[in-house]
Amino acid sequence: MISKFLVKTFIKDFENTKDPKVRNKYGNLGGFVGITINFILFLIKFFIGMLVGSIAISADAFNNLSDAGSSIITILGFKMASKPADAEHPFGHGRIEYLSALLVAFLVMLVGIQFIKSSIERILNPTPVTFELIPFILLLISIGFKVWLSSFNKFVGNKINSSALKAAATDALGDVFTSTTVVISFLLSKFTSFPIDGYIGVLVALAILYAGFELVKETLNPLLGEAPDPELVNDICEKVLSYPLISGVHDLIVHNYGPGRIIASIHAEIPSDKDIMEIHNVIDMAEREVSRDLNIHLVIHMDPICIITDEIKETWDYVEKVLRKYPEIKSMHDFRIIGEGDTKNLIFDIVVSPSIASKRKEKEEMLKNIKEAIHSEHPQYNCVITVDYDFM
Repeated sequence: MISKFLVKTFIKDFENTKDPKVRNKYGNLGGFVGITINFILFLIKFFIGMLVGSIAISADAFNNLSDAGSSIITILGFKMASKPADAEHPFGHGRIEYLSALLVAFLVMLVGIQFIKSSIERILNPTPVTFELIPFILLLISIGFKVWLSSFNKFVGNKINSSALKAAATDALGDVFTSTTVVISFLLSKFTSFPIDGYIGVLVALAILYAGFELVKETLNPLLGEAPDPELVNDICEKVLSYPLISGVHDLIVHNYGPGRIIASIHAEIPSDKDIMEIHNVIDMAEREVSRDLNIHLVIHMDPICIITDEIKETWDYVEKVLRKYPEIKSMHDFRIIGEGDTKNLIFDIVVSPSIASKRKEKEEMLKNIKEAIHSEHPQYNCVITVDYDFM
């Protein structure tokens, strides 16, 4: 309820999340809310940590301060990512958002490392922790703030599909766990003189390190070229196939240059006996409409397929039977027979899983066996097989 109120209050045209300006305002709002909440929590916990002499509470305080710094980086990341394309970056600067999230992840890990050292020192040189009721209640309230902040970041991150804000939501949820652990250690200090504060500080620091490591993995994936969202893949294929004269699609490749900056290419199978201008008009219309509907830039390559004859159908069925023996082969396309008489070229592409891409010998052996199996049944064909990899 509060999240929706803040969005409606501070973001005009908040429903139009495809607009880069609106998206940027979402990012700024998420950043400013994060700065405000985390800085307040830092002040509360730092004061309590100094008052009662708890290294675990102090560690949690500086974790919140690093989160406030992370929110500043998020705002700067959104601002830089929204810069338009230029000569050096023709696809825009959208990936800066991923880089800013990566920087946030490294800062989180740095805080964890620093407080592992502090906590070990506290274990080696223990000092008493004084339990007081009001600081205890304030710590409980701070957990409630973090629960809401995680929910808010998740809400805004899902609205604009922002990896930076989703990472912030995950980080805040991790902070709920660490803060809860700190509260428990603070409560236990009332009943024991054992230096539990230092040990809990180590656990908190390790949890912070783990959260940072997970954020690094999450933000590196799009930079390294992760597989596209299955829902986007399905939407592209379904929409392209909905156009007349397009009977099949394959070789979909998706390039992610940042949120809202996706470039995709796909091969569309069209009948070879239709007028080329008629087909071209259909392809042009599909490119424009699918690009607009999915907020991507789609390029469609026309693949003319042979008219089905008895020879093609019989050969297709046999080749498909051969290929079924190889689980690493996912599909076949661009099947055609070229030439006349006793010697013809049988040409087709196969799509294989990426797991076999680096296994050169296994791949060559597989192709050799396929060609021999086809030649034994159809000696008139010279097989020309192209191997495609499944990028989806």
